[in-house]
Amino acid sequence: MAGIYIHIPFCRSRCIYCGFYSTTALELRQHYVDAVCREVEMRGRRKEELPRITTVYLGGGTPSQLTIVQLSQVFDAVYKYNKVDADAEVTIEVNPDDVTPEFAHGLASLPVNRVSMGVQTFDDERLRWLHRRHTSQQVAQAVARLRAAGIGNVSIDLMYGFPNESIDTWDYDITRGLALQPEHISAYCLMIEEGTPLHRMSIQPVDEELERQMYYHLIDRLEAAGFEHYEISNFARPGFRSRHNSSYWNQTPYIGIGAAAHSYDLLTRSWNVSDIARYIEGIEHGERIFDFETLDADTRYNDLVATALRTCEGIDLGTLSPTHRDYCSKSARRFISDGLLQLCGSRLALTRRGLFVSDMVMAELMKV
Repeated sequence: MAGIYIHIPFCRSRCIYCGFYSTTALELRQHYVDAVCREVEMRGRRKEELPRITTVYLGGGTPSQLTIVQLSQVFDAVYKYNKVDADAEVTIEVNPDDVTPEFAHGLASLPVNRVSMGVQTFDDERLRWLHRRHTSQQVAQAVARLRAAGIGNVSIDLMYGFPNESIDTWDYDITRGLALQPEHISAYCLMIEEGTPLHRMSIQPVDEELERQMYYHLIDRLEAAGFEHYEISNFARPGFRSRHNSSYWNQTPYIGIGAAAHSYDLLTRSWNVSDIARYIEGIEHGERIFDFETLDADTRYNDLVATALRTCEGIDLGTLSPTHRDYCSKSARRFISDGLLQLCGSRLALTRRGLFVSDMVMAELMKV
């Protein structure tokens, strides 16, 4: 089994916090779509040797900046040159202001059965500060339009840890998000990544103790509302976990299509050039411009720690080699004693306290 990720790097404007590869050169959209379809064809020539595709994910950037005709072109290529399961999870990321009634019905005419919407906050002043294009009112309109079109699986992204934010204002965002009755919620603390406009603004990160309180308040509110906390930043109603994102955490291979997209086949990791012009030019000449690395046993172990430990199931120590199992078990002892990790049978998982300091715990379990 495998998933396909297709990177759509176009944005009408850039958000101040975003560190993903993107471009505002919207005039290149059709050239890029043609190149993406060509790459899909190039990498799917021997269809009989390809794995079953169980998930397809269009991320960005802003995939909803493509037209329905362009999206249809992409999906036609994906389904023509891959063995996509009939019940595959097919996700597209959208901005709320792109979801017109016509666009929503257009999505429903495609293989799309899951929509992930970048909401971030319901505070219009904060949305403007982030350079988001939508308003809080447009979020509710977009969800209603998707429901009317028959999209039965909607995920929203929320963000916390803004300058001068309080528990009360964060609770307001959670309440507004729950009122939309989404099937899935992802929530992230505002990160100040180097190279972003936010980094250049010299904004101070939120106080660590307040961030901790916000995170635990999020968990409490969503679990009380019936959501499963199945990954550090992800919550789902029963049966609605993101199957595609879960593939990153459970070591399922994935194929990355488009500029800056990554691929992983358990033994190697590769990534396409992060330059849309070079990407298009290479594909037009029948060449995929990419770099790759071969993963040794220690790197694969470290990858497992950094992914599987993010999930509520944790790491199955029984699947590790004797050397790595012994190393992981010994490294975990003090965290088990400190109440940051728990061992249930052969599974090692983060506790509630351990979730907030997960990066530190993972780093100590990795081999250097």
